Amino acid sequence: MKRQNTFFLFVFILATLFSCVSPKKLEQAEAKYSQLNGAYLDLQNKLRDCQGEASGAKNKNTDLSNQLANQKSASEAMINDLNRQIDFLKQNTTTVLGQLKDLSVVTGSQAESIKKSLENIGAKDNYIKGLQSTIAQKDSLNMTLVMNLKGAIGNIDDKDINIKVDKGVVYIDISDKLLFKSASYEVTDRAKEVLGKVAKVLNAQPDIEFMVEGHTDSVAYKSPVLLDNWDLSVKRATTIVRLLQTTYGLDPKRMTAAGRSQYLPVADNTNPEGRAANRRTRIVILPQLDQFFKLLEKKE
Repeated sequence: MKRQNTFFLFVFILATLFSCVSPKKLEQAEAKYSQLNGAYLDLQNKLRDCQGEASGAKNKNTDLSNQLANQKSASEAMINDLNRQIDFLKQNTTTVLGQLKDLSVVTGSQAESIKKSLENIGAKDNYIKGLQSTIAQKDSLNMTLVMNLKGAIGNIDDKDINIKVDKGVVYIDISDKLLFKSASYEVTDRAKEVLGKVAKVLNAQPDIEFMVEGHTDSVAYKSPVLLDNWDLSVKRATTIVRLLQTTYGLDPKRMTAAGRSQYLPVADNTNPEGRAANRRTRIVILPQLDQFFKLLEKKE
């Protein structure tokens, strides 16, 4: 009974309070509430956007870590193989020296031949160590380049642009829907934005040479100007090269334009998704082979 009396008293007090509030103040309070509620919903949307961007960045970091781990594993396997060769040569040297101890007479010519053989083994050991150092340096430079490219390009959908390292070569794949208008080699405004970011990184690496490849799907193409997919792929490659040269100042001596037509697909051409993946432009960072040829030169 006491609780019931308390409840009725509470209701009476609330009714009295609300009856004392003027309609104008009530409207102001409701407007303030609506404003605060709208701000609260806006902050919730921004929070969801930030969470989405953070998730995307985390996924890209995971992909980059996986590529780095694969590259490291391949390099370690090569180094281990080279070390096994060194151990084998050292064992042979020990065997030869042991056999020499059992010989009663070693002629001058034999001694000279043995000396040269040991010198050759030492030279090969140094050569292998040099190769190990060069491979490690090349892998490090490639991963630095990939990280710089991903950092410059930012949060662009991986379906439209993909940067990867495969067998020591850096590839940048950009979908044609991002670069070109449909069934055309005329670039879009979005293409200029993306290529500008890529050009900024490439300009910072003046020793790097690269090839721009045009790729198409298997659907036959023909226009009054172009005969087939060969023509379209070449024209798209030369359009990108020309844009990089004239708009972003890249040295034309560093670039090569190539058309691949439909013959190097990355997906099945029998469905729309596969054909969309195959319509792409690829920038290939060319290996600096002259550095490796210098290592192969015979030292006097």
